Amino acid sequence: MSNDGVDNGKRRFLTLATSAVGAVGAVGVAVPFVKSWNPSAKAQAAGAPVEVSLDKLEVGQMVKVEWRGKPVFVVKRSDSVIEALKNTKHDLKDPTSEKFPEQQPAYVDKDVRSVRPDVLVLVGICTHLGCVPQHQKETEVDWGGGFFCPCHGSRFDLAGRVFSGVPASKNLEVPPYSYTSDSSIMIGVDEGAA
Repeated sequence: MSNDGVDNGKRRFLTLATSAVGAVGAVGVAVPFVKSWNPSAKAQAAGAPVEVSLDKLEVGQMVKVEWRGKPVFVVKRSDSVIEALKNTKHDLKDPTSEKFPEQQPAYVDKDVRSVRPDVLVLVGICTHLGCVPQHQKETEVDWGGGFFCPCHGSRFDLAGRVFSGVPASKNLEVPPYSYTSDSSIMIGVDEGAA
């Protein structure tokens, strides 16, 4: 076979042009694919720390915020509630969180399950089947107040500790948190890292 009449310059040009168009097309397809591996803005926001102001939180009041798609309860406790927490230990399954230490960071006080005794921070998900417990003030119920799960009747005191004789086996979880000032906390940031 003869190569007479074949323009080798034209052949090289067409080969290079086709290769260049193919490379641009491959990059055009790869960029969106690689970008899809990055978390969305919504996903990044869902895992971000949440700041809660304690300025307007009155004694006995609870505020609910969302962190990582979970409800988090922030409760302002009175001195009488803090004192009463010491007297309910005999009614609880795990009064000092010894059975499940992963339910709270190491820097919280085991008796009141918080950094400061007057402010309680808990993940508001029942440890039985994942329902959201309701806040019950100590003046509203005869068992000292705390949290009542309407799904199956589990009760937790105002430190999030589970009572004996209910379906839930673990205390409510204490999320990582730290104080950014006397009147503000950051949920999702460990106290040691703040």
